[in-house]
Amino acid sequence: MASSSPAVPPAAPGRRSRWTRLLAGAAAGALATVGVLTAMPDANAAAGTLGAAAAQSGRYFGTAIAANRLGDSTYTTIAGREFNMVTAENEMKPEATQPNRGQFTFSAGDQIYNWATQRGMKVRGHTLAWHAQQPGWMQSLGGSSLRQAMIDHINGVMAHYKGKLAAWDVVNEAFNEDGSRRQSNLQSTGNDWIEVAFRTARNADPSTKLCYNDYNIENWSYGKTQGVYNMIRDFKSRGVPIDCVGLQTHFTGGSSLPGNFQTTLSSFAALGVDVALTEVDVTNSSTSQYAGLTQACLNVARCIGITVWGVRDSDSWRAGESPLLFDNGGNKKAAYTSVLNALNAAGPSTPPSDGTGSPSTPPTGGNRIVGAQSGRCIDVPSASQNDGTRVQLYDCNGQTNQAWTLTSSKQLTVYGAKCLDAAGSGNGSAVQIYSCNGQANQQWNVNSNGTITGVQSGRCLDVWGTGNGQQVQIYDCNGQANQRFSMN
Repeated sequence: MASSSPAVPPAAPGRRSRWTRLLAGAAAGALATVGVLTAMPDANAAAGTLGAAAAQSGRYFGTAIAANRLGDSTYTTIAGREFNMVTAENEMKPEATQPNRGQFTFSAGDQIYNWATQRGMKVRGHTLAWHAQQPGWMQSLGGSSLRQAMIDHINGVMAHYKGKLAAWDVVNEAFNEDGSRRQSNLQSTGNDWIEVAFRTARNADPSTKLCYNDYNIENWSYGKTQGVYNMIRDFKSRGVPIDCVGLQTHFTGGSSLPGNFQTTLSSFAALGVDVALTEVDVTNSSTSQYAGLTQACLNVARCIGITVWGVRDSDSWRAGESPLLFDNGGNKKAAYTSVLNALNAAGPSTPPSDGTGSPSTPPTGGNRIVGAQSGRCIDVPSASQNDGTRVQLYDCNGQTNQAWTLTSSKQLTVYGAKCLDAAGSGNGSAVQIYSCNGQANQQWNVNSNGTITGVQSGRCLDVWGTGNGQQVQIYDCNGQANQRFSMN
């Protein structure tokens, strides 16, 4: 069991990528959707890698990558083969991206981004506002000067990566163990600093998911978990933009997977946010704990993915505890097999989220059309039935304005009598609803590669971004994730 009052010691010079942390555990117990979806494989065919197995249920399985290890062929071979999401360990943090005020540098972050995207992986940004790993000039500021520096930093970094990242950890580790706010230099600028950070981030890049990230928030009954939960509930009630919560999931020092872990995930998801396990590592790579945390995520429709914090044990900030899925030599461990088996057992059967964190049933008479890149549904705004209403992406909610039926005449109908309609045949033509008329601009081919192409134009359904409200158009097919959808 973990200590009843876990402590986080201050960072030491030359620290590794994360601080030593102790999980406030409860009694041991055994114990969607970010888009990597394309056409679903045979339900009987088990995937052979973590990323492919997670993708079967619309999730990702990622890892943290360090730029200085990209020259290690064993490291890159495993990472490139196994994972479909990447988080930079340190290269996108404040001290790395703005070492001098007003002078941004992205070379190391870009190295990771380019390596990942060249291999078809998506990238999470980590992190924009944090009390640790701040550059010296930022540490010397306070009050309104520090507040403005935070805003400027968020704007500067997000401008560079605008439209490129799946998500950003906007704020990291802002709570104490008892659920109160951490008394950091950022907190000293005013209790609204987290809200300001999220509003700034939304304005800087409306297309990316905005996350709050923390450790020791896995146990539902723990004070810190409740503090974060109450903040997010408040934010959602007041329209503060927040899309996801990251649970770091460091199981350390003998503490175990809480028996109420799935309750925690479901409770956060019920607020209307995605949940993700963002920095997973487990002392001695406990097979039961790895399998349990994986299954808990699979059991909550809005748990969008899992990231382990490093590739091999030797790459971990906790290297002496054998915490990852590959040993120092790059060999798969028993925990790897337990995770892969759990992911494959879920297969393509996990239904998409209804926003409550529980598996949902597609609306009667239709299917969702879910974007592979965004995990969001093609939606008729405000449930309008007016001809000419342009369709958009929006969080899947199980309502009739997201229920589409593919007819034998290749029409995609909504409300029974309205058809998905291309307002033209050229690149950028709007996609809207219109009374069904049997014309070719209302006929669509739903293809095995996940694309949906217009019979009239031959062009693909396409979205430029991933956020709520992104409008749908047709565009030349290019094989990218923003043109792939699944009907389920």
